[in-house]
Amino acid sequence: MGAQKRLIRTICLAAVVSSAANSAFAHETETQEGVASFYSDRFQGATTASGEPFDQQALTAAHPSLPFGTKVLVTRPDTGQAVEVLINDRGPFIQGRIIDLSKRAAAKLGMIRRGTAPVMVTLLD
Repeated sequence: MGAQKRLIRTICLAAVVSSAANSAFAHETETQEGVASFYSDRFQGATTASGEPFDQQALTAAHPSLPFGTKVLVTRPDTGQAVEVLINDRGPFIQGRIIDLSKRAAAKLGMIRRGTAPVMVTLLD
């Protein structure tokens, strides 16, 4: 009976730790795969959903649901290029796209000429 109780306690503790680790990104998995795009220059200076002015030269991005202030690593699996960005806006609002990047972040991924690129988005904090 004692071993069974320890096993149940261990399972419960693992569930609590896992739940606490995942609560910061509200139903998101640690890595998402999809398509990235980047903001048009016409949004320069516009107010983001977080209240900050948008800056094409900042390493920032829009995501549909990650909390503002979340840091993510965006990686192009086809080239290996990667960039760390801070989520400060909502979007993209086009089906199939998972993240909208600032122009500087998109340039670091080598996707300016293409406009979009396949990416993996990995939570950093």
